Amino acid sequence: MIIAIDGPSASGKSTTAKGVSSRLGFIHLDTGAMYRAVTYGISKSKIEVNNSNEVNRYLKDLEIKFDHNDQIILNGKNVSNSIRTVNISSNVSRVSAIPEIRNKMVEIQRAIAGDSNCVLEGRDIGTVVFPNADYKFFLTADIKIRAERRMAELKESNEFLALEELIESIKKRDELDSKRNHSPLRQANDAIIIDTSSLTIDQQIDKIVETIKQKKET
Repeated sequence: MIIAIDGPSASGKSTTAKGVSSRLGFIHLDTGAMYRAVTYGISKSKIEVNNSNEVNRYLKDLEIKFDHNDQIILNGKNVSNSIRTVNISSNVSRVSAIPEIRNKMVEIQRAIAGDSNCVLEGRDIGTVVFPNADYKFFLTADIKIRAERRMAELKESNEFLALEELIESIKKRDELDSKRNHSPLRQANDAIIIDTSSLTIDQQIDKIVETIKQKKET
């Protein structure tokens, strides 16, 4: 079974997807972390994203996987604590818009999910990666709420930005993600919309799990 959870930045996808996968006993695949990891790797390798030859050489030897603690491993190194910085957030949309990178990520995502029961979250899971997913959800939230969530996340990495700056940053990323030519952020026609603005994480998880149970019973 494939459960697709899509939505914009800081809408609650990652935490909710982890909770749903834990509740159902499924594999969890954080595709957003994968794009952040590639962005981190390209930055550390000092690769110019407009240089397709350098990008393709990097992708040729790329290895991304998750360990048993859901930590992301890039070419043998745990980069989970390095991919949530302001710098990565500012550049991930630009990197993830590159067709070669998106194609490589989709290939890896489909290979990891394979024939497993899997919860995947991202921006194009229900439209591109698994358009025939058994269940599709699209999470949204008020932009101020999303900025506050991102602020709390940054504080854990000892980074601080004003709320107004984060709101503008998220608006910019939403625009870039929605308007890119290749695999844009888009709600699948058959996705169930969940506004997480006033929901706790447990309520978000309950909503998705109950929807799946109800659909399976009908």
